[in-house]
Amino acid sequence: MRKANRRQWITFFIVLAIYLLFLLWVRSWWGLLFVPIIFDIYISKIIPWTFWKKSKNQTVRNVMSWVDAIVFSLIAVYFVNIYLFQNYQIPSSSLEKSLLVGDFLYVSKVSYGPRVPNTPLSMPLTQHTLPIVNTKSYLDWPQWSYKRVKGFGKVKLNDIVVFNFPAGDTVVLSRQQEDIYLMAYREGKKLYGKSVNMDSMTRWQQRMIYDQYYALGRQQIPRNYGEVIYRPVDRRENYVKRCVGLPGDNLQIIDGQVYVNGSAIENPEGLQFNYFVQTTGAYIPEKVFRDLGISNEDQIMVTNGEWNAYLMQLGLTGKNAQNKSNPVYYLPLTKKMLETFSANTALIHKIVKEPDEGTRGNMYPQNLYMDWTVDNYGPIWIPAKGSTITLTEDNLPIYERCIHAYEGNTVEQKADGIYINGEKTDTYTFKMDYYWMLGDNRHKSADSRYWGFVPEDHVVGKPIVVWLSLDKDRGWFDGKIRWNRLFKMVH
Repeated sequence: MRKANRRQWITFFIVLAIYLLFLLWVRSWWGLLFVPIIFDIYISKIIPWTFWKKSKNQTVRNVMSWVDAIVFSLIAVYFVNIYLFQNYQIPSSSLEKSLLVGDFLYVSKVSYGPRVPNTPLSMPLTQHTLPIVNTKSYLDWPQWSYKRVKGFGKVKLNDIVVFNFPAGDTVVLSRQQEDIYLMAYREGKKLYGKSVNMDSMTRWQQRMIYDQYYALGRQQIPRNYGEVIYRPVDRRENYVKRCVGLPGDNLQIIDGQVYVNGSAIENPEGLQFNYFVQTTGAYIPEKVFRDLGISNEDQIMVTNGEWNAYLMQLGLTGKNAQNKSNPVYYLPLTKKMLETFSANTALIHKIVKEPDEGTRGNMYPQNLYMDWTVDNYGPIWIPAKGSTITLTEDNLPIYERCIHAYEGNTVEQKADGIYINGEKTDTYTFKMDYYWMLGDNRHKSADSRYWGFVPEDHVVGKPIVVWLSLDKDRGWFDGKIRWNRLFKMVH
């Protein structure tokens, strides 16, 4: 062992102090096992960590210096991504116009407290799959239980939150963006082959039918779509939505307005709904779409034979001099966009908000026969840690996934009652807090209305700032970079 000089001792104590503070923060004293390694790196130097620097071969020194730099960078990125912040790109339009497709965000992990990873052995900068080779980017062992390090605060009403997709625990590899539970019920209904009148059934009978739907659908999915895999919580897809319901809240949506504990919540400025917009005869100019910020993907024309009968039902009957229907667009519009179109009477003939009848029967939970839709949903109570609920045949489908999938219990509904972990009971006390998340693009968002609650152990962090924004509809010399969004704070 070499004799360390004063500078080495000072460096060692500074590094050790930082490391011990880190262990205190994450409350993990297993990390003390690495203190001897830190001591050896700076003081004893028994292990030749930088042996390659003494090599007479220049190539070896060059290669190993790059390896050393890459390993150090990967370790640094690993800890930064887990405990401080992470880069995230907005992939879909569910939060427009608050966040846009092509926005790149810094997501703060310390805002709500970073999670200790469930799967600690993983490749940095990957969520679940290694690019090119297309294999898992993490090891299934070891898997640690949920623990969250203390952060600056908790999720608040109207916060935009990044979280792991709750229904992403089981994934069809060929259709990773789809909810496998929705798929199973859909496939099961196709195979069931019976016209079922749920109105005349008891809740117990309805449950038996839904169980058959699901069982048939799950059997069919691997045959129709290929391999199905399981993913741990921290390896599920990252989603970003707005929190509109907190633990313990009673939530209801009436005509598109969210009510929490009986009061209407403040709507975000960029809130959007879908509308059918019929012109006076001309097509809407591209400049109008650009000025309003309506992407090419959202400029949907619906004036054709397939849509004509439905458009007539909506009262969109405008015709031109040749007795042909005037163009009709299907567009997501904010309140400001709607006012702009409505004021342009020379171009716009009529605007009708999309009815939500088409979503009836497709809402969460899929095994509960309710008349809920995207614009009229609930009421529903959001579970809070430590709260006890009385379970009934009516509400069990709502909370069954929380009790079983998220909190690890077995749940059975039998003819004589409800059984949890083999014991008959009519109550349950929740172990975690839960949240209700919606997209600001209300008619184009796969959110809690479709797949239910977001458990606290799925919460990743809070978007802080947009550091880059790219418009996919424009070229590099035609405004692709949205300069006005660079370093824009996320509210």
